Amino acid sequence: MEISLFEPRIPQNTGSIARTCAAFDLTLNLIEPLGFQLEDKYLKRAGLDYWPLVKLKNYPNFNKFKESKINKRIIGFSKKDGIFLNDFRFLEDDILLFGREDTGLPNNVIKECDSLISIFMPNVALTKNDKKGVRSLNLSVACGIAIYEANKQINFKK
Repeated sequence: MEISLFEPRIPQNTGSIARTCAAFDLTLNLIEPLGFQLEDKYLKRAGLDYWPLVKLKNYPNFNKFKESKINKRIIGFSKKDGIFLNDFRFLEDDILLFGREDTGLPNNVIKECDSLISIFMPNVALTKNDKKGVRSLNLSVACGIAIYEANKQINFKK
């Protein structure tokens, strides 16, 4: 399994996700443009001293990323109309794709995904102005939830 971030903007999120990828021995794909430099101190700090354990690959754009992943399922994550995470069955070589912190995955990228997943939130905001619910999860939290569920499913099968 691989984790892929489409144009991530916040270095602390990416550093935290890199650390989770190191813990689960997963490749982390970064699809440019990035909202920070790879030398960013906040990125490095969030990943702590685990950077040598991170299998990091960069791609200049989504098309180059997609071309390199032929014969693998790309599973997009979005708060928009996806299959709920617990209703989806993961495979060992799936690629989990997450969008930008500010805009998520654009529709043209969602169309290129083999499946679209949403993480159920019981206290979700129904509109942008809904102050009684939460609009979305933090990117690194969403990645952590998805990585755990996918690994649980895959390892339970063995």
